[in-house]
Amino acid sequence: MIKCNDCGYENTEGLEYCDSCGAALTQATSSATQPAPSPTPSETAATQHAAHAGAETQAAPETSTPQAQAAETLASEAAAHVASAEAEAVKAPAATAEAPVAQAPEAPAAEAPVKVNAKLRIVRGGRKGQEFPLEEGNNLIGRFDPESGAFPEVDLEADDPEAKVSRKHAIIKVENGKVTIEDIGSLNGTYVNRGPRLQPGQPVELKNGDEIIVGKTFFHVIIEPAN
Repeated sequence: MIKCNDCGYENTEGLEYCDSCGAALTQATSSATQPAPSPTPSETAATQHAAHAGAETQAAPETSTPQAQAAETLASEAAAHVASAEAEAVKAPAATAEAPVAQAPEAPAAEAPVKVNAKLRIVRGGRKGQEFPLEEGNNLIGRFDPESGAFPEVDLEADDPEAKVSRKHAIIKVENGKVTIEDIGSLNGTYVNRGPRLQPGQPVELKNGDEIIVGKTFFHVIIEPAN
């Protein structure tokens, strides 16, 4: 085969002109025995232009401005932050669903209130042996007087002819098994077990068998467990 030097077409042996472009083949040699022809000036120029363009393309990143590099860095950081936030948002519901539900502590069982049967028995002054049952809550000791609003549970109107007991003399309170007495500003005072006169507004706890004195009337306190 004879290769045309102008167009490179492979012609059969013995031809003088190229079947493709018509160029003379007198100076052509067989491609099997001759080295490849040198590139034409136009091919050399095209190759050099392509190499120069590639070099400029590779060098372009190196000539980017600092502002461009900073923008690229910020964009990368922002993308990483968004990706991290999205990952946390996906994990949050799962963590919430897996968290064990705290159980509220059980409230302690309320203790049943203690009940007692309490009463006062007159032992001196007035009707000896007369008893006055005490109710749960407040029990007023005094003398009946609608005009002053005195409606005592322990009414000594019939047991205090000398009026030594005030209309509103003292309060006995029965609450949760505990019995207390408190003077509420009486004229002649309230005494427990013949001790010092009680100060108004300062309750004193009573026990079974204690003695109370109001005016000239003496009581024994009786406190028994309720059935």
